[in-house]
Amino acid sequence: MVLFGRKKYTLITIKKKDIPTGLWSKCPECAVPMYRKELADNLNVCPKCGFHLSLTAAERVKLLMDEGTFVEHDSDLTSEDPLNFKGPKTYREKLKADQKATGLREAVLTGHGKIFSQDAVVAVTDSRFIMGSMGSVVGERITRAIEYATGQKCPVIIVSGSGGGARMYEGVFSLMQMAKTCGALAQHHKQGLLYISVLTNPTMAGIMASFAGVGDVIVAEPKALIGFTGPRVIEQTIRQKLPEGFQRSEFLLAHGLIDMIVERQNLKKVLIQLIEFSNHQST
Repeated sequence: MVLFGRKKYTLITIKKKDIPTGLWSKCPECAVPMYRKELADNLNVCPKCGFHLSLTAAERVKLLMDEGTFVEHDSDLTSEDPLNFKGPKTYREKLKADQKATGLREAVLTGHGKIFSQDAVVAVTDSRFIMGSMGSVVGERITRAIEYATGQKCPVIIVSGSGGGARMYEGVFSLMQMAKTCGALAQHHKQGLLYISVLTNPTMAGIMASFAGVGDVIVAEPKALIGFTGPRVIEQTIRQKLPEGFQRSEFLLAHGLIDMIVERQNLKKVLIQLIEFSNHQST
């Protein structure tokens, strides 16, 4: 029969179709694949384990501020290269690359607007831009935002998401910003005005050791990594195993470093409650 005279295997060539890329993402906490559109609709929170993935600075502002009320401050300020830093990439090359990749001129977005019709000043670091690290321009923008809030007698909210701390490319010019931002916050506090620090994943190093750690109220998102030195470095240094959940929001809440943990979808409502309570206390 013809059937038994055919070759055992038949090779079929199929033309490869173009498959859209970037439709799926993987949760860094539980490794479950997620459809990006569904993830975005859920405010970048994993529907499986509740891990809060990062948001851009613009997305944070949209989440927190009333629509159409946000006015950006100091958008013309950009970093120089005081040390003429050279490495695998020069500092100038790194700045240009991250500016192109993010559409930002620096690692922080500052401005004023309204939260449920209440005036507020907000600053948001963006971890996509040199890990949200603090150079001289980041420190200057945040300081100016705080001083504006003090002058307008309104609360200031700083949302931190920085794994980079002080920016090594600028050396001591970066370290100076830790004291400068805290000095501005001290003057804000003397006027009896509210400062809310919101910690997101990750908030580390010089950022946490300066303005992020001195809020009148310190709020954190669930499971955020918060600390100075990362847990791996600490373990290698002290040669001991760290406790389960060390440097996560829940661990820090239990040990008194932060005041509350708030789900992202509830953050705006909690902020207005804190602002209204502060206003009531001051009258």
